[in-house]
Order: sequence, then C-alpha cells, then structure tokens
Amino acid sequence: MQRDHFEEEHVMFRDAVKRFTAAEITPHNDRWEKEGVCDRSMFTAAANSGFLGPQVDEKYGGVGIDDFRYNQILMEEFELAGVGSAGSGIAMHNDIVIPYFLEFCTEQQKQKWLPGLCSGELIGGIAMTEPGVGSDLGNLATTATLEGDRYIVNGGKTFISNGINADVLVTAVRTSGDGHRGVSLLVIERGMPGFTRGNNLNKIGRHSQDTAELSFADCSVPVANRLGEENKGFYYMMFNLAQERLNIAMSAITAARYSFNLTLDYVKERKAFGQSIGEFQNTRFIMAELATEMKIGQTFVDSCVMAHNRKELTPEEAAMAKWWTTELQKKMNDQCLQLHGGYGYMEDYDIARAWRDGRVQTIYGGTTEIMKEIIGKSIGLGSR
Repeated sequence: MQRDHFEEEHVMFRDAVKRFTAAEITPHNDRWEKEGVCDRSMFTAAANSGFLGPQVDEKYGGVGIDDFRYNQILMEEFELAGVGSAGSGIAMHNDIVIPYFLEFCTEQQKQKWLPGLCSGELIGGIAMTEPGVGSDLGNLATTATLEGDRYIVNGGKTFISNGINADVLVTAVRTSGDGHRGVSLLVIERGMPGFTRGNNLNKIGRHSQDTAELSFADCSVPVANRLGEENKGFYYMMFNLAQERLNIAMSAITAARYSFNLTLDYVKERKAFGQSIGEFQNTRFIMAELATEMKIGQTFVDSCVMAHNRKELTPEEAAMAKWWTTELQKKMNDQCLQLHGGYGYMEDYDIARAWRDGRVQTIYGGTTEIMKEIIGKSIGLGSR
C-alpha cells in the first residue's frame, strides 16, 4: 500500500536526512552508546542541514515550515537507520521543547532563545518528572519562591532527556498552593548559580540519549525567564501533549518496522533442519500477523499526522496512537528476538539493541494504562 500523504518535496527532504544520518550519526553511534551521550556537534550539524526548528519562523533562524510531515520523516529515518536513541535527542529538541518557546514566549524571549535553538548552539530539554512523584504534576515538590525580580528554586528532577547536553530547560515548579493551579514554567539555563546535574542515568536501553538527574539549591532564576503567566504552567504543559504522544507513536511504529525488516532478512537466510526458518509455518504466521499489524499502525499514525497538520488531532486520538503503537513495538521486538533464537540475545545482533531501546516506549510520555484511562473517560466511562 502506497503512503500517499507525502509529496515530492518530502521525498527530497527524506533523501537529505538519509545523507545526514549516514554522515553525522551512524559513524559515531556505537561510541555514543558506550559513552551514554551524543556529541553536541550532532545538533550543530543538524542545524546546518536545516533540521533544527523546522517550524520556527526564518527571522529567528528556523526554516519556517509548519508541516509535521517533516518531523515525521526525521523520526523515521533515525529509527530505520538503527540510530533512534541518538536521533531522539533531536526529536525531543524539535517536537517537545521548541513548541513551548513558540507558544508561550514573549517577543523578547523568542529573540533571546530561538536563534540558538535553531543553530544548535542551545540544546533544549523539559524538566517535569520528580523523584518520588513521577509525572504527577499536581504534586510537584520543586518550589520557586519570588524574591524581587527573581525566583529562588529548590528541588530536584529525574529521568530528564537531554539532561546532560541541555542548555535551556523548561522546568515545572511550584509557585503557590497545592495541586495543578500552583504550577509555573521557568526556563533554567546552563550555569545558573545553584543548578547542578547529577549522574547520567544508566538505563536498560537508549544509551546514547543522555538522561540525567537535576538539582536546584537556591537556584536564582530571573522573572524574565518565566514562560507565560504565573500559576498557569499545568495548563501550558497540556497544550503539547498530543504532539508529544504522536512523536512517540511515530517512533514506535517505525522502530517496529526496523525490527520486522531485520527479522525478515534473518529468517530468509538462517537454516534449520534443512530449510530456512522462514519456510516453517509458525514463522510465516507470526510474520504475517506482525506485517498486518504494522500496516494498520502505520496507516493510523499517518492519518494522525495529517490531522495534526490540520490542528484537528485530539488528545484521545493521540493517546490511542501512543499506546497501540508502543505495545505493538514491544510485541514486535519480543517476537522478532525469539525468531532470532540464541543469536537474538547477543549484543552483536541489532535486534538485541532494538529490544532494549524499545522497552521504555510504553512508559514515558504517559504509560499505556494512563492512555487507556484518557480514552475510557473520553467515551463516557469512569469519573472525570
């Protein structure tokens, strides 16, 4: 089935991304996996190719194209080249961080931060999750106390993607009261007094995606670094959740296709009992099921991308795409590793890395269980 939502300019863009990936990511990916962090030069190289801030107006150094199909192509090419964990740093920067600067910054703030975010001089991150609280934003413990023209921030964050490399972090803090109504967003910058980074966390997979703990001890942040109004931060965080979950769905369905392709090649070549593994009925049936589910998932994700371009993608549809594709990726990786037999458990085989890297997808951005809660409530079931 032809994917007909891409046009000629998207095909040309995909070719450029393939060249970039082959030159700037693939040669370094194994080293980054061992070091647990990508070189900052990956971001500047991406910027030089026009891959950072595609939706940002040209006057701030962006490309000025508000078309999420370009973001989808970037994600797909990173995953299909087997460098998804490295490429996710760029996706985090483009799809999750930059929208906050576009939506909630004043003109002065845009002029301060957007050019650097588009040039790769500044790398972005989001600091929301906290130890012991997780992603329950209504119970944030990191406080920001207003003293004159500055906030004094105290607390800590964990599981922060781009946490080591990030220069600017959109940080959720408590500025008053309890619950969601007392949350604000501050941009905390590299080098601010009282801001320190902890360990680059030792994860099961996605090793080249740096993930850190952050600490704030009387960290002094100018009021000018607040995004939007005080105590409106929770509502601001809700605005981009559909895009964030669509981002994960795009990654998941493409990574599932990567694992499928690896396994299809393997079962055609691997011999057992005088024939290829792929000639056994069990293998054919498994691969047929996976191919069908992969096609269904891709069709739905593509339709979500187009709905998002029209500003029509609902949070419930994004939740559907997120949970279904990430659970498919988990199933795909597990069954594909099984078909590799003992070799699938060897680090020398790419399916092993795909299995490790994919496991987090049903967890971050909202667990599968949370996605089902959102969908269930949207159809009139349960308390609101």
